[in-house]
Amino acid sequence: MSFFNKMLATIGIGSAKVDTKLERASYYAGETIQGEVEVYGGNVDQQINTVYLTLYTTYVKEVDDRKVSVPYAFHKFKICDPFIIRANETKIIPFSFKLPVDTPATVGNSRVWVKTELDIQSGVDSTDKDYIEVRPSKMALAVLDAAQNLGFRLRKAENEHVSYRFQRNYPFVQEFEFVPVAGPFRGRLDELEIAFLSQREGAVELLLEVDRKARGLGGLFAEMLDVDESHVRLTITEADLGRVEQRLQEVISRYA
Repeated sequence: MSFFNKMLATIGIGSAKVDTKLERASYYAGETIQGEVEVYGGNVDQQINTVYLTLYTTYVKEVDDRKVSVPYAFHKFKICDPFIIRANETKIIPFSFKLPVDTPATVGNSRVWVKTELDIQSGVDSTDKDYIEVRPSKMALAVLDAAQNLGFRLRKAENEHVSYRFQRNYPFVQEFEFVPVAGPFRGRLDELEIAFLSQREGAVELLLEVDRKARGLGGLFAEMLDVDESHVRLTITEADLGRVEQRLQEVISRYA
């Protein structure tokens, strides 16, 4: 029976299983995630090489003239050394790690999840998947709040693949698309796009795309030729926290 159980375990039947339990399901980017990984022994003793935790998100990429959603692993680490899990044993492994400050916020179509991988020697690896809510970092939130205070309403948010020259840590940027519904830019702009090129502790680098509203024939032709858009880079630091709205307004006003 023991030999038969071992044989079954090598193909995943009666093998060890894993379940990850997070302290909570919602975090701000930059916060520390704590939790426990529970490993449940199967029908036989098994060698566990390690347990990996990996953070995943998705981004949109254009392939053959159509947009596809691509999963992307942006942070991975192991939480234990090799060990033996006995038959029917339960082993609890506590962990903690810092959520990267540039983790995409889970707004719009953006999703973030923690994948747990139990690396079983000579067996079928067991996995677990836990979705989490990620709220913007303090700096990113200040920018998004400033846009809202200027009368912009969020229309769309997405992780979009970008060319190499715009890539920092990831092959994509998170982009927020706004429309002016009140305030000084209503009637002057069609939309405002804010892309977070990079984020670090105490600073964010932005790419703003200001889409002017067409005015008269000249404005109409400009819009038809896509030359009514202006792009500008902007860095916001902690020193700017008291005047993010002012800085954003000044920059947009130059191109509105």
